[in-house]
Amino acid sequence: MARPLRIEFEGAWYHVMNRGAGRRAIFKTDADRRYFLKLLEAVSERFNVEIHAYCLMGNHYHLMLRTPEGNLGRLMRHLNGLYTQWHNRLGGQDGPLFRGRYKAVLVEAEVYWTHLSRYIHRNPLEAGMVRKLAAYPWSSYPAYIGESSAPGWLHTRYLLGALGGKSAYRRFVEGKGSTSELEAFYGKARHSPILGTERYQERIAKGLPPLRDVPDSRTIHKRPSLNKILGAVANRYAVSQASLRISTRGRGVKSPARAMAMYLCQEVAGMRLNEIAQAFALSGYASAGAAIRNMRKRLGEGEGGLQRDLNYILQDLTP
Repeated sequence: MARPLRIEFEGAWYHVMNRGAGRRAIFKTDADRRYFLKLLEAVSERFNVEIHAYCLMGNHYHLMLRTPEGNLGRLMRHLNGLYTQWHNRLGGQDGPLFRGRYKAVLVEAEVYWTHLSRYIHRNPLEAGMVRKLAAYPWSSYPAYIGESSAPGWLHTRYLLGALGGKSAYRRFVEGKGSTSELEAFYGKARHSPILGTERYQERIAKGLPPLRDVPDSRTIHKRPSLNKILGAVANRYAVSQASLRISTRGRGVKSPARAMAMYLCQEVAGMRLNEIAQAFALSGYASAGAAIRNMRKRLGEGEGGLQRDLNYILQDLTP
């Protein structure tokens, strides 16, 4: 039987799962789990992938990802391949560790992303492994509710912003709300490779990417144009719009304005990397991805008031 085709495009969201062959354990020790998390950090940097939630169980794992560069297959081969090598080397084993290729469900994020994160984070509780979710250290949930520090590669601010902060997120996950729709979806012997509305699935079936699937920009009901983004960034940093579109070396090269503009073009305007590269006179989409990835990292590390700058610019972009 032919393998099902992977649906990949820039900005796609996925629920990714993989299980040990014969349901055997893939995480036998805490060292195994720590190494897998190090790999998540490495792939997030190398492949410019956003990791929004994870849960490591005994014989399987769950990930919620967004791929700005549409490269799910490459990053998953890298992740599973390196982890298999680690596991086999320590155990003196050979051969496949996982049951087969990973499972990836393309997700309509604007409709399902909060409930999917709840579904992923509740796995240890539903499996009877813990009585309190906060006590399970091998998922992203403790970082979401402030019980542990969030690593720089974990994107928590989107979901927390959508639900109103850490306390609200905790109530959402630990409350009696139902995930019956997701449980029914995943409970099928052969579920669809797409979790989305009929309209969303129809677009994907026609080979068309979604019109809009950037949940963190819901407050901006109409996507701003490139010129509007350039104007807002130029105003905040007191530079000309023209200077933002020209690659500059030497003095002023460390200014965050140009990278901030590229970041907003992807995150808020939903522009593709090749479009951003063309707009900012870059050699190719890889250069645009690197600049955006670096800005995302700097924002996550709380560098020098960048989050404050971003908030002011978003206010200018909100009608």
